[in-house]
Amino acid sequence: MFARNLLFSLCILLLAGSVTAADWTRFRGPNGSGVSPDNAKPPTKWSDSENIKWKAKLPGPGLSCPIVVGDRVVITCWSGYAAGADDKGSLEDLQRNVVCVHRETGDVLWSHEEPALLPEDTFGGMFAQNGYASHTPATDGERVYVFFGKTGVLAFDLGDGRKLWQASVGENLEGKRWGSASSPIVHNGMVIIPAFIEGDALVALDGKTGEVAWKQEAPGYRSNWSTPILVEANDRTDLVLAVPGEVWGLNPANGKLRWYCEIPGADDARASVIADGDVVIAMGGGRGASTAIAVRAGGKGDVKDTHQIWEGRDASKIGTPVVRGGQLYMVNNKVVTSVDMKTGKRVGQARLTGSGGGAAAPGDSNREERPPGGEGRGQRGGDRGQGGRGGFGGGGGMGGQDYSSPIIAGNNLYWASRAGDVYVVELGESMKQVAHNSFDSDRGEYSSTPAISNGELFIRSATSLYCVADKE
Repeated sequence: MFARNLLFSLCILLLAGSVTAADWTRFRGPNGSGVSPDNAKPPTKWSDSENIKWKAKLPGPGLSCPIVVGDRVVITCWSGYAAGADDKGSLEDLQRNVVCVHRETGDVLWSHEEPALLPEDTFGGMFAQNGYASHTPATDGERVYVFFGKTGVLAFDLGDGRKLWQASVGENLEGKRWGSASSPIVHNGMVIIPAFIEGDALVALDGKTGEVAWKQEAPGYRSNWSTPILVEANDRTDLVLAVPGEVWGLNPANGKLRWYCEIPGADDARASVIADGDVVIAMGGGRGASTAIAVRAGGKGDVKDTHQIWEGRDASKIGTPVVRGGQLYMVNNKVVTSVDMKTGKRVGQARLTGSGGGAAAPGDSNREERPPGGEGRGQRGGDRGQGGRGGFGGGGGMGGQDYSSPIIAGNNLYWASRAGDVYVVELGESMKQVAHNSFDSDRGEYSSTPAISNGELFIRSATSLYCVADKE
């Protein structure tokens, strides 16, 4: 019996200490691309009774996305305050939750509650469109890293949930009361934290100890809800991120600025950047018309005249777009727009139909939505070396924008509306909606981007986490 238990424990540790290509280890999966590398495809149709593998009740709401590694699925939530449709309770009771479930059964393997560092934003107004758990976790296969704003960064053992360390990266609150939402990423033994609001900084922590590896501050980080990515170009790796009015390429070893490019008319950064090879797509939003640019990574200094490929007006307002087969896809107001990656010209549009409110007309897809309020353009500094939100009850409304980003598996694009309608669009010479799915038993808040791994789709609502899989 002892030998069998020891063998089981060793197997769990081995599973928890490795990452495979099929794992979805950060916001929007592999390098934030939103594209599943699997050959296995999730089903296109599901419901409460069809192609549902399991449903796991969550201790509270949140906008963070699930991550998947091996046999584990990890999600964050909040509880204790403003976590339901009834009485908000007391802010002093606010807790952040980390929950790890078994991917085969949905059973909870371990969980953790972390008291909030106060004062925090009170729940109401525009803050109720975001909440207290909007940062998606990240993992290196051995540890799970979660970011809880001013409460800090926490690391847990993926296998047994032991809290390993906690580190503060700033205690500011967002001036417009939108909260923060940028998610951590992992690179070369470091966990890189976009503490844009909490500390006006990008901070790299040692993954094993939580000690600061480097920290680069810049006032231009404010009004930023995006997440960085890593881009290979010219035999080096650039850490690329959007800031209000610009896109920056940094040295991931020290956070110092290598190159930058203007995004005209942008005074905040909501959508994250994505890459197709060494070409970076960045979206700028705010009070003016939104803009998209394509710029080649690997440059030096101001690269607008040397590395920018195109500038376009088809831009994602909040959700991060996705690239497949030489085309860029984005969803605004329930209209999917495809853009040619070489030219930036619109290729086509498709209206999503089904319950949960009508779609905008294709000609209206660039209509500006309610902005969080910008604070000016990105400020690199004199030496240039600085280097997800739904109303869950208790004062915030359920209305407003969709926050989920599209993802792709095989030839299908998946996108979830706030109302809980998940649309499946077949991509090709034209875009064709092939399914519209929902869980009729759970018509709550769906502002999280789903995760995909080995042909299974992981969807979170304000109350539950679902695993959708083809039963055949």
